Amino acid sequence: MATPRDVLTPDALALVQAVARAGSFAGAARELGLVPSAVTYRIRQVEDALDALLFDRSSRQARLTAAGAELLREGERLLGEVDAVANRVRRVATGWESQLTLAVDVVISSGTVMELADAFFEVAPHTRLRLRDEALGGTVEALLTGGADLALGVPLDPGSMTGLMSRSLGELLFVFAVAPHHPLASLPEPLSDDVLIQHRAVAVADSVRRGDGLTLGLLAGQDVLTVPTMTAKLEAQVRGLGVGFLPEPMARPFVETGRLVLKQVQRPARVTRLSCAWRESGPLGPGRGLEWWLKQLDSEATRKALLERHSGLRVG
Repeated sequence: MATPRDVLTPDALALVQAVARAGSFAGAARELGLVPSAVTYRIRQVEDALDALLFDRSSRQARLTAAGAELLREGERLLGEVDAVANRVRRVATGWESQLTLAVDVVISSGTVMELADAFFEVAPHTRLRLRDEALGGTVEALLTGGADLALGVPLDPGSMTGLMSRSLGELLFVFAVAPHHPLASLPEPLSDDVLIQHRAVAVADSVRRGDGLTLGLLAGQDVLTVPTMTAKLEAQVRGLGVGFLPEPMARPFVETGRLVLKQVQRPARVTRLSCAWRESGPLGPGRGLEWWLKQLDSEATRKALLERHSGLRVG
């Protein structure tokens, strides 16, 4: 009889993932290009070796049992470790990471990031690049939890966080903007908090997964429309669904065409200092991929483009 070590291969764990994802043995077979009997046989081998039922077959769907759910959790961790080992081995052999993950804050110019990605693939065609949209505290959290190798647009001071390195990207001015048909557009300036609190604000949700997220520019008790990205916030304000602070470079073309109106408020000017951050490297030092990105960020023109070049934005 096969032992657990014989059957708990990466392929077998991936098969368990596929059945759980598809909800049936037949669905997993279609996804993997196998016949259903082959999937059933291989799952049964794993169950026999573990002496545990992984899927409840009493209905038409294959439902994970408690044992199956535990194997799925641990299997995902093991597969992640296999990928990490492969990454480290490739780093030793070539110096290039097999995958590089960037956490990109919603205030960063996505067009500039895509241009940099295009240039990166010219020199590192075999390194997979993964871009994560993050906001506020979620940008640095992605680094701290190992979910990213480099974070762009960190609004906190990462220099005091153990294990992180950082450098400044620059400062970003935020302006208070409303749609021309919004009631605030015609009121005298500067607008007080007593006036602002009577109107709905639009806020980007902090993408942090653990603990409390950051809240910027909101008044206690103010009605809030929460959106996932800065582009969605911009569109909501252009439509008059709410008001709030926007990055000045992002708001500028809409102000110039009359789709947004800037209003002075009694609060101090809001200027945010943004950074890029990355984890301290181990004995191997930074990979060549991370080194490439950090070298691009040495350029003042690149840093400025990441913060300011939003001219291609389109909203409905």
